[in-house]
Amino acid sequence: MIERLKSPRLAALFAVVGPGLLAGLSDDDPAGITTYSVLGADHGYQLLWVLLLSTIALVVFHGLAARMGVVTGQGLIGLVRHRYGVKIGGAVLAALVVANIGTTCAEFAGIAAGFELFGISRYISVPVAAVAVSLLVLRGSFHRVERFLLLLSTVFLAYIASGFMAHPDWGAALRGTVVPTMPMTGEAIAIVTATLGTTLAPWGLSFMQSYAVDKKLRTEDLPLERVDVITGAVLTGVIGFFVVIACAATLHRDGLSITDAADAAVALEPLAGKGASTLFAVGLIGASILAASILPLSTAYSVCEFAGLEAAIDDPYREARTFYMTYGLITLIGTALVLAPNAPLVTILVGTQVLNAVLLIPLLIAMVGLSRDRDLMGDFVAGRASTAMYSLTTVAVVLCVITLGVTQLF
Repeated sequence: MIERLKSPRLAALFAVVGPGLLAGLSDDDPAGITTYSVLGADHGYQLLWVLLLSTIALVVFHGLAARMGVVTGQGLIGLVRHRYGVKIGGAVLAALVVANIGTTCAEFAGIAAGFELFGISRYISVPVAAVAVSLLVLRGSFHRVERFLLLLSTVFLAYIASGFMAHPDWGAALRGTVVPTMPMTGEAIAIVTATLGTTLAPWGLSFMQSYAVDKKLRTEDLPLERVDVITGAVLTGVIGFFVVIACAATLHRDGLSITDAADAAVALEPLAGKGASTLFAVGLIGASILAASILPLSTAYSVCEFAGLEAAIDDPYREARTFYMTYGLITLIGTALVLAPNAPLVTILVGTQVLNAVLLIPLLIAMVGLSRDRDLMGDFVAGRASTAMYSLTTVAVVLCVITLGVTQLF
């Protein structure tokens, strides 16, 4: 009898699972893994509490994005245009597209770096990956694409395994997670801001809301969708945690510095063994492919929403040309930039992350305003407690960005 009662509930949960898991886990892209790797290599276990707060912020705003998508039936950019006008909506879309192109470069750069660790040239791996993810997303049905991406996300288990293989100091890791300490240096403030920005990425918020709409979730699905959101955010934080402790237990202990996740994979081998190094590289490739599939998808959703065009993965090309062409164009630009000789990838990636951090502020403010709009949200309008939580998270991000700006100027 108990099993029969549980079965429909479990089936209902599996029916809504997807947006929260994919939007959360795709934040663990090469930019995210690099940020977490540098966090652990430069500061050991000391700043793990920042990852905990970032995970909480991810739960809060991904939950809000899912609710707004389900209640209004519109994506985030479409709602911003509707509520704040064409000029503001267009400005936000333009910044998001530029940032997404740069971040797409990061995903393909991650694919290149990961495969080069196994001796495969980027001139082979990047074009093959670009064609593969494009065919998967643009030629597959919604549910087939979703199932494949969810299956691909299991590659993140490699980071958890590499963390254990590094034999971290679990007591120090626990203290770093629950006891906030902060070195007041420009470098530390920069990595804290980067951790917030890469975890709570603007494109992730946009994708979360659009995907909830595309999945055709209903308001009665919201309690179960919240489980999906929390699961995705917590898994994102857990993966980031293991990346940090793997680098803290090895690179930081031996005083080694790195510039990206590929450096971390190479440096791990003499310190934690070939197994840990290989798993770290496999995780980087899987994370890159997952995010390279989703970044252009997020951009295509946003462009169509701003233009007032209905488009979804299941739509044929003749009915959703703008959607398909945007996806293909973003993928093509990202691939071309990564393959261009002497392309300033580091400059592109750093500039993109700065733009992401700046864009995050007006996007969060807009989301708080939209959540309080009774005409849009109806019975699901944010109450005082929810508004206070959203506002507090937004203020924390604003303070980080302002502090970072001041330290860079002076």
